[in-house]
Amino acid sequence: MKEISVQELKQKIDNKEDFQLIDVREPFEYEVSNLEGENIPLGGILIEADAIAKDKPVIVQCRSGKRSAAAVMQLEQQFGFDNLYNLKGGIVAWQQAYDPDMPVY
Repeated sequence: MKEISVQELKQKIDNKEDFQLIDVREPFEYEVSNLEGENIPLGGILIEADAIAKDKPVIVQCRSGKRSAAAVMQLEQQFGFDNLYNLKGGIVAWQQAYDPDMPVY
């Protein structure tokens, strides 16, 4: 599984690169704090697979990187995606590196 660090993600954002960010946490978690990605909870990721780009990098994130890793594995196995990246450490790592005031439960 391909992974990306929060530093690499920040660089992509700063460079205005074309990629899709998907947050697989539950809506109530997304409302607490998010990185402005699309919220597609893990439980519905396979049903929503059509909403995931195949023609550009897709970064999948959650709170710590575990659920997003599960989402990446499911999508790669079920649909053959080869453009997915798991965000190492998830939103917790982002908070620690860039936004200490971000509320993370």
